[in-house]
Amino acid sequence: MSERFPGRKLSVVRLGALVAAVAAAAAGGVIAWGNFEDVRAAEAIPSVFSGYVDVTATPRYDFEAPASKEAEKVVLSFIVADPKDPCSPSWGAAYSLADAANSLDLDRRVARLQQLGGSVAVSFGGLANRELAVTCTDPAKLKTAYRAVVDRYNVSSIDLDVEGEALSDAAALERRSAAIAALQKDRQRDGKGLSVWLTLPADPNGLTTAGGDAVRRMITAGVDLAGVNAMTMDYGGSKLPGRSMYENAVSAAEATHRQLTDLYRGAGSELGSGTVWRKVGLTPMIGQNDIPGEIFTLKDAQELSAYASKQGIGRLSMWSLNRDRTCSQNFPDLTKVSDGCSGVDQGSSSFATILGAGVTAGPSAAAETAAQPTSVPAVSDNPSTSPYPVWSEATAYSAGDRIVWHSNVYEAKWWTRADTPDDPVLQGTATPWRIIGPVLAGDKPTPRLTAPAGTAPAWQPAKVYRKGDRVLFEGRVFEAKWWTQTDSPEAALQGSAESPWSKLRDEEMLKIMATPTAAPTATASAPAR
Repeated sequence: MSERFPGRKLSVVRLGALVAAVAAAAAGGVIAWGNFEDVRAAEAIPSVFSGYVDVTATPRYDFEAPASKEAEKVVLSFIVADPKDPCSPSWGAAYSLADAANSLDLDRRVARLQQLGGSVAVSFGGLANRELAVTCTDPAKLKTAYRAVVDRYNVSSIDLDVEGEALSDAAALERRSAAIAALQKDRQRDGKGLSVWLTLPADPNGLTTAGGDAVRRMITAGVDLAGVNAMTMDYGGSKLPGRSMYENAVSAAEATHRQLTDLYRGAGSELGSGTVWRKVGLTPMIGQNDIPGEIFTLKDAQELSAYASKQGIGRLSMWSLNRDRTCSQNFPDLTKVSDGCSGVDQGSSSFATILGAGVTAGPSAAAETAAQPTSVPAVSDNPSTSPYPVWSEATAYSAGDRIVWHSNVYEAKWWTRADTPDDPVLQGTATPWRIIGPVLAGDKPTPRLTAPAGTAPAWQPAKVYRKGDRVLFEGRVFEAKWWTQTDSPEAALQGSAESPWSKLRDEEMLKIMATPTAAPTATASAPAR
């Protein structure tokens, strides 16, 4: 080199600088490539909005008729242990899976949402009752219980809401992790995926120590976690003073992101920042929270939605779709939490619409939806196999009556005759029918419920009845809406709003028939003087 470039020599200092520059460039290239790979990996993971639905809450939320596109993905909650059988799943400790199919028509409603192209996930746990892994100590039976729910509702995504007693029970954490890992492997072997989200309490400092341990156990057991969903609500004393609910949620999100990065690194997986954000879920409690003074406003929702979009959050949820509306004037104390309204004036706005705008579904989201059926095989309207009577143009139907027509189940909204259930022209309040869902394979005729003699006193035209009195008429139980005498319950059967009698629904009759001694009875009064 000295012969070609006389007088120029490469000093040791210059050589060192050159090596450092080359090393820096190489390192920068590695970092840039790593960032590129992280972006690609994150983009392949779906970002979704899915609101929770409290299945057993009243008034019932009709998730099978989504009010908006954002309400088409739901997380039905909560599956817990049956109080009478520690290894049997139940809805809220109130309904077995079979009871929910009969009393809530849950199977049909799930099928209806899937028929419309929506998707359903199921949440196990919650705070109010006992989660399956806490009560069921038999590993094989525990896995069977989880699988029974997944198979029955044909879901490809589940949510494990672990808090309270379940979060502090180390043995239950181990059982749950092992059972879910085994179930996930079984599904993969059968060519079906199972997305698993772990929902945990959080505060502005992120997950609790117990929450971090729950994540670690899941990863160690071999569970492929879709992500960890932080409950950004009910902060209590941990709430950052002077900060909005949105700012507290952001603090929780960023702390959770750091914790997940460390947890995966500790397990031998170095995940990029974007990929970890896709594994972060955030669930605020809309409106009035359980803690007085904590109110998640529409403004908080707008800011959290924008933040989620910017960061590439993997999942946004909310508790709950049941509550996504302004409380009526008859709900007097907005500082108390209602199952049916948010406690804030929403006007025409919806929390679901606002929060749902903050996520962008990736390619995997379409696959997740496609994994569930969007249609149900047609079943002929055969009276011998249909779950309800086949609709007849000549028959009169009262509010609450159910029929089958063109392989779907409909419920009458008011008295009707000769109105075709699937009339393609009538919309909304113009049609007296509401579709419940498709006729399902295996459906059997539902026998007409008839209350036996003695369920309530037989109606007598000469007697006076007061509000709340119940009588038996043509095999049905009726309840007086006000003082009445000589008015036959027949008019209520015909759907008359002026009738002083209201017909009890089947589920109300079943409760009375199950506990006849506790059932209110009609008391005949002497005519008013």
